[in-house]
This record gives sequence, structure tokens and C-alpha cells, in this order.
Amino acid sequence: MSFVEKSIKCSDCGCDFTFSISEQEFFAEKGFTNNPKRCRLCRAARILQSNGSSAHGSCSQSWQPRREMFRAMCAECGKGAQLPFEPRYGRRVYCSDCYSKVRPSR
Repeated sequence: MSFVEKSIKCSDCGCDFTFSISEQEFFAEKGFTNNPKRCRLCRAARILQSNGSSAHGSCSQSWQPRREMFRAMCAECGKGAQLPFEPRYGRRVYCSDCYSKVRPSR
């Protein structure tokens, strides 16, 4: 059986994606008879969602969520630090170098 690349519109994000010859051969080997409905990013997002993660994106964006970073001054050395959480007033924060020195051993 010979395959030809197909252009398909994703049912989730509406982007056009290519169903390649190698993907069609793979589908045929597995016994799948239907063409895919979703592009790679939407398929990946759907898998993550079914595994309990809430990440989702579309073709125009990366499907991994962006983490908001906050700036603070290190309580130990005074250098600027980037933190993945918003520091609370009155709590000491450390840069990564100082944190590795002061954190409790595990």
C-alpha cells in the first residue's frame, strides 16, 4: 500500500498539521484505521491532561506552562536572586549558592 502525506486540521486548536508517510505506515502497522484528529502538541497536551496535569497549549504556543519568576535580595550575601515563588514579607530568601550552604541536610 502506498501512502501520500495528508494535511489535516486539528480538532482542538484548528491548526493544519501534516500526517506524514511514516506516521501513516506506523498507524497501519498498529492496525489503526482512522486518521489522527489532533496535532502533536494537542495530543501531548491531552495525554498530560489525562495523567492529571493541567498543561495545555496550541500550535502557536509552547505547550509547557511558563513559570513566573520573582526577584529578591539574598539574605546571606545580598546578591539578586530569581525565585519561582513570591517571597513573603519577613521571610529570609537566599540565592542558589547560599541556599545550598544553609539548607538542612536530608
